[in-house]
Amino acid sequence: ARKLAAVRAFCRYLQHQGLLEGDPTALIGAPRREQKLPVHLDRAEVEALVAAPDPSTPLGRRDRAILELFYAAGLRLGELAGLDLDDVNLSARMVRVLGKGGRERIMPFGRAAAEAIRAWLPDREALAGGAAEPGRPARDRGRLRHPLFVNHRGGRLSARSIDRIVRRAAAAAGVRPGTSPHALRHSFATHLLGAGADLRAIQELLG
Repeated sequence: ARKLAAVRAFCRYLQHQGLLEGDPTALIGAPRREQKLPVHLDRAEVEALVAAPDPSTPLGRRDRAILELFYAAGLRLGELAGLDLDDVNLSARMVRVLGKGGRERIMPFGRAAAEAIRAWLPDREALAGGAAEPGRPARDRGRLRHPLFVNHRGGRLSARSIDRIVRRAAAAAGVRPGTSPHALRHSFATHLLGAGADLRAIQELLG
């Protein structure tokens, strides 16, 4: 496909220069790219993955909370990275998510994720204290935002760092290669579907 695209561009150039009358590539169909299904984990693999971080350390407790919430709510990487403290209601076990196109949705999550987040919050307070950052005007009208997941310096954990955390936990747990944040999102949807959930409802949950 890449070689054909190069030849087509060259033929257009030759036509533009007056060196070629017709386009010999016009009737050539591009080869179809193989569509690979996203990786998803079975339940035992998910359990091994979320258990991989060391719960005796602050960053291990943070990583456990990240993995639990990823799977429990089926979040995108950017959605999880953008979560603030006031987005999470632990008593109701709900999280407010800002998805694509600035659309908000409310996602439920289970007891395991709630317990992991509760275990992380004292560490988060020790690392970040009152550190905050400017709010997004469309969402927060200029209010300060307090990130839910922070790095060892107290700043918001980047999407790239979260991706590394997931891949590191996958390697430690010995689950299949290619496990990424999107694999946890796909596992969330696959397990809901396998349990009999309505496909349209799953699509709504995924945003």
